[in-house]
Amino acid sequence: MTDTRPIAWPPAPITTERLVLRPSEARDRSGVIELNASPEVGTYVGGPSSREELERMVPEVPGRRAGFFVVERDGALIGTIELNARDPERPGYHRHPEAAGTELGYLFLPHAWGRGYGTEACTAALAWFAAELPGEPVLLGTQTANHASMRLATKLGFTELERFEEWGAEQWLALWTPPAQAG
Repeated sequence: MTDTRPIAWPPAPITTERLVLRPSEARDRSGVIELNASPEVGTYVGGPSSREELERMVPEVPGRRAGFFVVERDGALIGTIELNARDPERPGYHRHPEAAGTELGYLFLPHAWGRGYGTEACTAALAWFAAELPGEPVLLGTQTANHASMRLATKLGFTELERFEEWGAEQWLALWTPPAQAG
């Protein structure tokens, strides 16, 4: 997140109908390793990392930073959501002044796919973000070959800014603008 206004972190857990979004804890380490070692999850993000490498690199409490949420269902990690600062000089991004802000990223374990958890969790994370930083837009980048991610982004209200080539694949850059505040 690039905004200089302070945000409340860690937030209280965010509870949806079926999920809890919360900051990571030591108990999430094995789930984060499983997520990042999954060949299915790694398909559109440069491939999976080796379990051995992840065991060496993942800290005791993974993702301990503002904007990193663990998504859990029934007490078990099923994915992660990140709201991170984006590099405005990155290909595609540099042509859009609004690209200097925050980018949404999400990963879910394959057994959680197709159940609406991504929509539910990302909607909650974006609502939290909009409450913390009113009026701040959010970017999302994904490969155009990742049809499920593009469908989810469209459901969330992201609109296409540009397509460009990066990492040997066509990328899709989209923008979400928070709803106007009532009042």
